[in-house]
Amino acid sequence: MTRTDRHARPAERGLTYLELLVVVAVLAVLASAAVPLKHWDDKRRKEGHLRAALETMRQALDEYHRYYEEGLIIQDDVDLLGWPASLEDLVEGVEIGDPQSIDVEVRQFLRRIPVDPFTGEAEWGLRSYQDDFDSRSWGGENVYAVYSLAEFVALDGTEYRDW
Repeated sequence: MTRTDRHARPAERGLTYLELLVVVAVLAVLASAAVPLKHWDDKRRKEGHLRAALETMRQALDEYHRYYEEGLIIQDDVDLLGWPASLEDLVEGVEIGDPQSIDVEVRQFLRRIPVDPFTGEAEWGLRSYQDDFDSRSWGGENVYAVYSLAEFVALDGTEYRDW
């Protein structure tokens, strides 16, 4: 090809229709591979939020029980066994202090009940101290443990309600 031929046919430079279709197909394949990755990333993020919510509530339950064992919380109901009657008790707070003193303060163990990221609700499965460790029904005596009500399987193959 001579120098004059290159300048004579500028319209023949560029991509053909077939090359353009191949590029679009490759981009579509790459984009379709990114969609499942985003799904798994969203699920992993929700699992992190679920773990944090469960840990927060379990720490609040343990702290409540520790206060009870130290004699700072007086319970009238013997069925409670040192555990709160509901999760709302952790939010509303309880009076703590020396039973011999007139000075009492209200101690709040949770600011709010966390939302389960998989159900979108602030509702949790509850177990009382009297329930079996794997029970799915709450006896209602007290709140000893919490678990997710989500009926999904985690990335590690376990069910969220078993966390």
